[in-house]
Amino acid sequence: MSDHDPAIVVEGLRKRYRDKQALDGLDLTVRAGTVQAILGPNGAGKTTAVRIMSTLLRPDEGRVEVAGIDARTRAGEVRSRIGLLGQNAAVDEELGGRQNLEMFGRLHHLGARRAGIRADELLHQFGLEDTGTKAVKQYSGGMRRRLDLAASLICRPQVLFLDEPTTGLDPRGRTEVWNAVRSLVGRGTTVLLTTQYLEEADQLADRIAVIDHGKVIAEGTADELKTRSGGDRIDVVLHDAAQLTRAASLLPGEVTVDEDRRMVSAAVSNRMTALTATVRALEAAGIEAEDIAVRRPTLDEVFMHLTKEDAA
Repeated sequence: MSDHDPAIVVEGLRKRYRDKQALDGLDLTVRAGTVQAILGPNGAGKTTAVRIMSTLLRPDEGRVEVAGIDARTRAGEVRSRIGLLGQNAAVDEELGGRQNLEMFGRLHHLGARRAGIRADELLHQFGLEDTGTKAVKQYSGGMRRRLDLAASLICRPQVLFLDEPTTGLDPRGRTEVWNAVRSLVGRGTTVLLTTQYLEEADQLADRIAVIDHGKVIAEGTADELKTRSGGDRIDVVLHDAAQLTRAASLLPGEVTVDEDRRMVSAAVSNRMTALTATVRALEAAGIEAEDIAVRRPTLDEVFMHLTKEDAA
Protein backbone atom coordinates (compact mmCIF):
# COMPACT_ATOMS: atom_id res chain seq x y z
CA MET A 1 0.00 0.00 0.00
CA SER A 2 1.51 3.33 -1.07
CA ASP A 3 0.97 6.66 0.68
CA HIS A 4 -1.42 7.60 -2.12
CA ASP A 5 -3.68 4.56 -1.69
CA PRO A 6 -6.62 4.70 0.71
CA ALA A 7 -5.96 2.94 4.01
CA ILE A 8 -9.64 1.99 4.43
CA VAL A 9 -12.39 1.55 1.85
CA VAL A 10 -15.94 0.72 2.94
CA GLU A 11 -18.76 0.33 0.42
CA GLY A 12 -22.43 -0.43 1.06
CA LEU A 13 -21.88 -1.80 4.56
CA ARG A 14 -25.00 -3.25 6.18
CA LYS A 15 -25.52 -5.00 9.50
CA ARG A 16 -28.75 -5.88 11.25
CA TYR A 17 -29.34 -7.05 14.82
CA ARG A 18 -32.80 -8.67 14.95
CA ASP A 19 -35.18 -5.75 14.44
CA LYS A 20 -32.49 -3.02 14.46
CA GLN A 21 -30.61 -1.89 11.34
CA ALA A 22 -27.23 -0.93 12.83
CA LEU A 23 -25.60 -0.08 9.49
CA ASP A 24 -27.64 0.86 6.45
CA GLY A 25 -25.35 1.25 3.44
CA LEU A 26 -22.31 2.89 5.06
CA ASP A 27 -19.70 4.23 2.60
CA LEU A 28 -16.33 5.59 3.72
CA THR A 29 -12.84 6.11 2.30
CA VAL A 30 -9.89 7.01 4.57
CA ARG A 31 -6.62 8.37 3.17
CA ALA A 32 -3.39 6.83 4.46
CA GLY A 33 -1.53 8.83 7.10
CA THR A 34 -4.56 10.82 8.25
CA VAL A 35 -7.04 10.89 11.13
CA GLN A 36 -10.62 10.12 10.09
CA ALA A 37 -13.26 10.77 12.73
CA ILE A 38 -16.64 9.07 12.77
CA LEU A 39 -19.07 11.21 14.70
CA GLY A 40 -22.54 10.21 15.82
CA PRO A 41 -24.90 9.72 18.76
CA ASN A 42 -25.28 6.51 20.74
CA GLY A 43 -26.75 3.83 18.51
CA ALA A 44 -25.67 5.50 15.26
CA GLY A 45 -23.54 2.49 14.26
CA LYS A 46 -20.03 3.73 15.13
CA THR A 47 -18.87 0.75 17.18
CA THR A 48 -20.48 -1.75 14.80
CA ALA A 49 -18.57 -0.19 11.90
CA VAL A 50 -15.26 -0.40 13.78
CA ARG A 51 -15.89 -4.02 14.77
CA ILE A 52 -16.50 -4.93 11.14
CA MET A 53 -13.47 -3.01 9.83
CA SER A 54 -11.25 -4.63 12.47
CA THR A 55 -12.58 -8.13 11.53
CA LEU A 56 -14.32 -8.74 14.87
CA LEU A 57 -17.73 -8.87 13.20
CA ARG A 58 -18.95 -9.93 9.77
CA PRO A 59 -21.28 -7.62 7.82
CA ASP A 60 -24.50 -8.79 6.23
CA GLU A 61 -23.58 -6.95 3.03
CA GLY A 62 -20.88 -4.70 1.67
CA ARG A 63 -17.16 -4.53 0.98
CA VAL A 64 -14.43 -3.67 3.49
CA GLU A 65 -10.78 -3.20 2.52
CA VAL A 66 -8.14 -2.31 5.12
CA ALA A 67 -4.49 -1.64 4.19
CA GLY A 68 -5.30 -2.88 0.69
CA ILE A 69 -6.65 -6.23 1.94
CA ASP A 70 -10.19 -7.60 1.82
CA ALA A 71 -11.29 -7.80 5.45
CA ARG A 72 -13.95 -10.43 4.76
CA THR A 73 -11.86 -12.99 2.86
CA ARG A 74 -8.38 -12.32 4.34
CA ALA A 75 -9.18 -11.37 7.93
CA GLY A 76 -5.95 -12.81 9.35
CA GLU A 77 -3.80 -10.63 7.11
CA VAL A 78 -5.81 -7.56 8.10
CA ARG A 79 -5.33 -8.31 11.80
CA SER A 80 -1.56 -8.42 11.34
CA ARG A 81 -1.65 -4.84 10.03
CA ILE A 82 -4.02 -3.12 12.46
CA GLY A 83 -4.29 -2.07 16.10
CA LEU A 84 -7.49 -1.61 18.07
CA LEU A 85 -8.20 0.42 21.19
CA GLY A 86 -11.72 -0.28 22.40
CA GLN A 87 -13.88 1.57 24.90
CA ASN A 88 -12.82 -0.65 27.80
CA ALA A 89 -9.30 -1.03 29.19
CA ALA A 90 -7.44 -4.12 27.97
CA VAL A 91 -4.49 -4.01 30.37
CA ASP A 92 -4.07 -5.97 33.62
CA GLU A 93 -4.34 -3.47 36.48
CA GLU A 94 -2.37 -5.65 38.92
CA LEU A 95 0.71 -5.60 36.68
CA GLY A 96 3.06 -2.70 35.95
CA GLY A 97 3.16 -0.92 32.62
CA ARG A 98 6.28 -2.70 31.36
CA GLN A 99 4.93 -6.09 32.47
CA ASN A 100 1.73 -5.45 30.54
CA LEU A 101 3.54 -4.45 27.37
CA GLU A 102 5.92 -7.42 27.62
CA MET A 103 2.91 -9.71 28.02
CA PHE A 104 1.26 -8.26 24.91
CA GLY A 105 4.55 -8.64 23.03
CA ARG A 106 4.77 -12.32 23.99
CA LEU A 107 1.15 -12.82 22.91
CA HIS A 108 2.17 -11.39 19.52
CA HIS A 109 5.00 -13.96 19.35
CA LEU A 110 7.81 -11.40 19.62
CA GLY A 111 9.87 -13.51 22.01
CA ALA A 112 11.10 -12.40 25.44
CA ARG A 113 13.99 -10.20 24.26
CA ARG A 114 12.11 -8.42 21.45
CA ALA A 115 9.04 -7.98 23.67
CA GLY A 116 11.19 -6.27 26.32
CA ILE A 117 12.84 -3.97 23.77
CA ARG A 118 9.47 -3.03 22.27
CA ALA A 119 8.00 -2.40 25.74
CA ASP A 120 10.82 0.02 26.55
CA GLU A 121 10.34 1.83 23.22
CA LEU A 122 6.64 2.31 23.84
CA LEU A 123 7.05 3.38 27.46
CA HIS A 124 9.45 6.08 26.26
CA GLN A 125 7.20 7.09 23.35
CA PHE A 126 4.20 7.58 25.63
CA GLY A 127 6.03 9.21 28.54
CA LEU A 128 5.59 6.25 30.90
CA GLU A 129 9.21 5.21 31.36
CA ASP A 130 9.32 6.55 34.93
CA THR A 131 6.40 4.44 36.19
CA GLY A 132 8.73 1.59 37.20
CA THR A 133 6.92 -1.43 38.63
CA LYS A 134 3.94 0.59 39.88
CA ALA A 135 0.70 -1.33 39.31
CA VAL A 136 -1.56 0.07 36.61
CA LYS A 137 -4.39 0.42 39.15
CA GLN A 138 -2.34 3.27 40.65
CA TYR A 139 -2.11 5.14 37.31
CA SER A 140 -4.20 8.21 36.54
CA GLY A 141 -6.93 7.83 33.92
CA GLY A 142 -4.81 9.50 31.25
CA MET A 143 -1.77 7.32 32.03
CA ARG A 144 -3.87 4.15 31.91
CA ARG A 145 -5.35 5.12 28.55
CA ARG A 146 -1.90 5.95 27.16
CA LEU A 147 -0.76 2.48 28.22
CA ASP A 148 -3.81 1.00 26.46
CA LEU A 149 -2.79 2.92 23.36
CA ALA A 150 0.80 1.70 23.66
CA ALA A 151 -0.42 -1.91 23.93
CA SER A 152 -2.35 -1.53 20.68
CA LEU A 153 0.89 -0.55 18.92
CA ILE A 154 3.06 -3.51 19.88
CA CYS A 155 3.34 -4.65 16.25
CA ARG A 156 3.54 -1.18 14.66
CA PRO A 157 0.15 -1.29 12.88
CA GLN A 158 -0.45 0.53 9.61
CA VAL A 159 -4.02 1.35 10.69
CA LEU A 160 -5.19 2.05 14.23
CA PHE A 161 -8.85 1.96 15.27
CA LEU A 162 -9.76 4.08 18.31
CA ASP A 163 -13.29 3.51 19.57
CA GLU A 164 -14.19 6.44 21.87
CA PRO A 165 -10.68 6.44 23.39
CA THR A 166 -11.16 9.29 25.88
CA THR A 167 -14.57 8.41 27.33
CA GLY A 168 -14.56 9.16 31.05
CA LEU A 169 -11.24 11.02 31.09
CA ASP A 170 -10.82 14.46 32.61
CA PRO A 171 -9.53 17.31 30.38
CA ARG A 172 -5.89 16.63 31.30
CA GLY A 173 -6.17 12.93 30.51
CA ARG A 174 -7.95 13.69 27.25
CA THR A 175 -5.18 16.08 26.20
CA GLU A 176 -2.55 13.43 26.99
CA VAL A 177 -4.27 10.95 24.67
CA TRP A 178 -4.70 13.58 21.94
CA ASN A 179 -0.99 14.36 22.02
CA ALA A 180 -0.18 10.65 21.75
CA VAL A 181 -2.48 10.26 18.74
CA ARG A 182 -0.87 13.27 17.00
CA SER A 183 2.54 11.69 17.55
CA LEU A 184 1.39 8.42 15.95
CA VAL A 185 0.02 10.14 12.86
CA GLY A 186 3.27 12.09 12.56
CA ARG A 187 5.03 8.71 12.29
CA GLY A 188 2.74 7.60 9.44
CA THR A 189 -0.03 5.66 11.19
CA THR A 190 -3.56 5.99 9.82
CA VAL A 191 -6.12 6.52 12.58
CA LEU A 192 -9.86 5.94 12.47
CA LEU A 193 -11.46 7.54 15.51
CA THR A 194 -15.02 7.21 16.75
CA THR A 195 -16.13 9.75 19.32
CA GLN A 196 -19.06 11.52 20.92
CA TYR A 197 -16.81 14.44 21.90
CA LEU A 198 -17.16 16.94 19.12
CA GLU A 199 -14.18 18.91 20.39
CA GLU A 200 -12.09 15.74 20.01
CA ALA A 201 -12.97 15.46 16.33
CA ASP A 202 -12.30 19.17 15.86
CA GLN A 203 -8.87 18.84 17.50
CA LEU A 204 -7.64 15.65 15.84
CA ALA A 205 -9.41 14.83 12.59
CA ASP A 206 -8.30 15.65 9.06
CA ARG A 207 -11.78 14.64 7.92
CA ILE A 208 -15.03 13.93 9.76
CA ALA A 209 -17.87 11.64 8.75
CA VAL A 210 -21.15 12.27 10.56
CA ILE A 211 -23.29 9.16 10.75
CA ASP A 212 -26.86 8.70 11.87
CA HIS A 213 -29.11 5.65 11.57
CA GLY A 214 -26.24 3.59 10.17
CA LYS A 215 -25.20 5.75 7.23
CA VAL A 216 -23.04 8.79 6.48
CA ILE A 217 -25.16 11.95 6.37
CA ALA A 218 -22.29 14.42 5.89
CA GLU A 219 -18.53 14.33 5.40
CA GLY A 220 -15.70 16.84 5.11
CA THR A 221 -13.18 18.82 7.09
CA ALA A 222 -14.33 20.53 10.27
CA ASP A 223 -14.40 23.88 8.46
CA GLU A 224 -16.41 22.45 5.55
CA LEU A 225 -19.01 21.02 7.92
CA LYS A 226 -19.20 24.28 9.85
CA THR A 227 -19.77 26.20 6.62
CA ARG A 228 -22.50 23.79 5.61
CA SER A 229 -24.33 24.46 8.88
CA GLY A 230 -24.72 28.14 8.11
CA GLY A 231 -21.31 29.80 8.35
CA ASP A 232 -20.52 32.26 11.13
CA ARG A 233 -22.68 32.99 14.17
CA ILE A 234 -23.18 36.10 16.26
CA ASP A 235 -23.61 35.75 20.03
CA VAL A 236 -25.06 38.52 22.19
CA VAL A 237 -24.88 38.24 25.99
CA LEU A 238 -27.30 40.61 27.70
CA HIS A 239 -27.11 42.38 31.04
CA ASP A 240 -30.82 41.74 31.71
CA ALA A 241 -32.37 38.34 30.92
CA ALA A 242 -35.80 39.99 30.73
CA GLN A 243 -34.75 41.55 27.40
CA LEU A 244 -33.90 38.26 25.66
CA THR A 245 -37.12 38.13 23.64
CA ARG A 246 -36.73 41.71 22.40
CA ALA A 247 -33.07 41.12 21.51
CA ALA A 248 -33.93 37.92 19.64
CA SER A 249 -36.36 39.85 17.44
CA LEU A 250 -33.50 42.09 16.29
CA LEU A 251 -31.27 39.29 14.99
CA PRO A 252 -31.61 37.85 11.47
CA GLY A 253 -32.92 34.38 10.59
CA GLU A 254 -33.41 31.54 13.07
CA VAL A 255 -32.37 32.67 16.55
CA THR A 256 -31.50 30.47 19.51
CA VAL A 257 -32.03 31.71 23.06
CA ASP A 258 -30.02 30.49 26.06
CA GLU A 259 -31.74 31.81 29.18
CA ASP A 260 -29.14 30.43 31.59
CA ARG A 261 -26.35 32.34 29.84
CA ARG A 262 -28.59 35.35 28.97
CA MET A 263 -27.53 34.89 25.35
CA VAL A 264 -29.15 35.09 21.92
CA SER A 265 -27.39 33.65 18.88
CA ALA A 266 -27.99 33.55 15.12
CA ALA A 267 -26.25 32.52 11.89
CA VAL A 268 -24.91 35.41 9.80
CA SER A 269 -23.55 35.65 6.27
CA ASN A 270 -21.27 38.66 6.66
CA ARG A 271 -19.29 39.02 9.88
CA MET A 272 -18.65 42.78 9.94
CA THR A 273 -22.01 43.83 8.52
CA ALA A 274 -23.86 41.66 11.05
CA LEU A 275 -21.76 42.94 13.96
CA THR A 276 -22.28 46.58 13.06
CA ALA A 277 -26.00 46.17 12.41
CA THR A 278 -26.53 44.28 15.67
CA VAL A 279 -24.73 46.88 17.79
CA ARG A 280 -26.78 49.69 16.23
CA ALA A 281 -30.08 47.81 16.62
CA LEU A 282 -29.42 47.06 20.28
CA GLU A 283 -28.47 50.68 21.02
CA ALA A 284 -31.59 51.96 19.25
CA ALA A 285 -33.75 49.58 21.28
CA GLY A 286 -32.06 50.56 24.55
CA ILE A 287 -30.86 46.99 25.20
CA GLU A 288 -27.59 46.71 27.14
CA ALA A 289 -25.20 43.97 25.99
CA GLU A 290 -22.40 42.64 28.18
CA ASP A 291 -20.65 40.97 25.26
CA ILE A 292 -21.04 40.62 21.49
CA ALA A 293 -18.95 38.20 19.45
CA VAL A 294 -18.88 36.74 15.94
CA ARG A 295 -17.49 33.20 15.74
CA ARG A 296 -17.41 30.01 13.75
CA PRO A 297 -20.09 27.47 14.77
CA THR A 298 -19.02 24.66 17.09
CA LEU A 299 -19.17 21.05 15.93
CA ASP A 300 -21.97 20.55 18.47
CA GLU A 301 -24.05 23.07 16.50
CA VAL A 302 -23.00 21.43 13.23
CA PHE A 303 -24.08 18.03 14.50
CA MET A 304 -27.45 19.27 15.71
CA HIS A 305 -28.01 21.02 12.38
CA LEU A 306 -27.06 17.97 10.30
CA THR A 307 -29.09 15.43 12.28
CA LYS A 308 -32.09 17.78 12.23
CA GLU A 309 -31.62 18.20 8.47
CA ASP A 310 -31.40 14.42 7.97
CA ALA A 311 -34.58 13.80 9.99
CA ALA A 312 -36.57 16.37 8.00
